[in-house]
Amino acid sequence: MTSDDWHHTRDVDGFLTRAGDFLRSRPALHNMVLTDIERLRTRRQDAELRDGAPLFGWLESAGEVQASWCLTPVGRLSLTPLAVERADALAAHLASLGGSPFRVIADHDTAGAFAESWRRHTGATSEPFWRTHLYRLGTLTPPQPHPEGRGRATGGPDREHLVRWCREFCVEVGEQHSIDLIDAGSWDDSRFGDRHFTFWETPDGTPVSMAAGTSVVGGVVRVDPVYTPAPLRGRGYAGAVTVEASRVALDAGATDVVLFTDPDNPTSNALYQRLGYVHLTDFAGHRFS
Repeated sequence: MTSDDWHHTRDVDGFLTRAGDFLRSRPALHNMVLTDIERLRTRRQDAELRDGAPLFGWLESAGEVQASWCLTPVGRLSLTPLAVERADALAAHLASLGGSPFRVIADHDTAGAFAESWRRHTGATSEPFWRTHLYRLGTLTPPQPHPEGRGRATGGPDREHLVRWCREFCVEVGEQHSIDLIDAGSWDDSRFGDRHFTFWETPDGTPVSMAAGTSVVGGVVRVDPVYTPAPLRGRGYAGAVTVEASRVALDAGATDVVLFTDPDNPTSNALYQRLGYVHLTDFAGHRFS
């Protein structure tokens, strides 16, 4: 045994037995890995039959878990924070296993370090495709002035409306994979299929904005997406619906509520900070050739 040892398994329950406490120790920072694993755990039969089994791994040092990762059947590698030398060791480990991530998502420094190490070990070039701020909720603060209306949990009759708005959201942010799934009638397979949506409605019952949250995993809920159609923006609806979705998360038992924001959108960043969200760190994604 060396001082640092990488382990891997395709048994999600065995992985969680070994690395679950580590992931739950910093749920806000680890929210991407936690939600990826939970989605695979709850839908393991479909994923294994259709796309192949996912791969899970963890790093032990002196008998303690120090990091973990998840490689989904479609090649999405999500990582917890790693120092540069450990990112390089993971790249070598995955290359030796014949792993072939299509993209990596992690905190900014880890994602960049892994992408460079993967290039050295495999020759695969990479390009950044995503960067974001991660915020964690402090004290929830309703927007002022507060728009008229109310929040409402969505139900079955709202599905067509939700699908249309989620597609519009994906077009705006350039999320082609989700557009393809929605257009193919595979809403349930998209990243929106297992979300809990909230509408903000005007007093006459017209939906004007939406926000969604993941299920509670490891005590954390991620609010995503938040969307208001362009003609309805600037009226406070996004802030109101984000507060409602955050309250839903807290009522469901979340101890941490997080969300990602576009660093190039000062309006949304300022809004979430006014609502009580505090910048935690930055995340990034790199796509491999």
